[in-house]
Amino acid sequence: MAPKKRDDENDANLEPIDESTEPLAEDGAVTDAEEIDELFAAEDADVEVSESGNTLDADIDHILSEAGQREIEEYRDRAARAEAELANFRTRVERDRAANREAVIADVIRSLLPAIDDLDRAAAHGDLEGSPLELVAQKLRAALERYGLRSVGVVGEPFDPAVHEAIVQLPSADVTENTVADVIEGGYALGDRLVRPAKVAVSVPQG
Repeated sequence: MAPKKRDDENDANLEPIDESTEPLAEDGAVTDAEEIDELFAAEDADVEVSESGNTLDADIDHILSEAGQREIEEYRDRAARAEAELANFRTRVERDRAANREAVIADVIRSLLPAIDDLDRAAAHGDLEGSPLELVAQKLRAALERYGLRSVGVVGEPFDPAVHEAIVQLPSADVTENTVADVIEGGYALGDRLVRPAKVAVSVPQG
């Protein structure tokens, strides 16, 4: 019976444990209060990092969005400039094509002018009237007029060195400025292009 008495004495010497003063861990073990505070602080830090990460992601998305918008605007500007350059190129091509076409027609007409001059002289002398050549001359002139050919040099109009070539000058008291007195050889123009100036006699004011 002596051993049992010693156990009772030992139990009497032990102090009771106040579980309310020491927090328990999940497994029921006693956990120090400072460790609990550290755990809560770590959780708060994780929350702050998470919120900071969300803010950083939002900033990155905003920056990428602005960069993409700038890139889109740049591509739009490039496309607009390219479209304008293409329109200008087409305009130049059309203008050059029209000018080249007019130049070719002018060269062809210039090569036909000697024959036209012969027909004009024959018509002036009455040699074409009633002859087959009269119809040929009419068809030829009609064909050339469809291409825009027009005569320059008319008696009585002011002398213009841009379209007239003065062969002779005739002093006259009847004019106050240089005036075409006679057309020696007719001139021709194709649109704004002078194919051949008119050779004319010019009446000049008598001094």
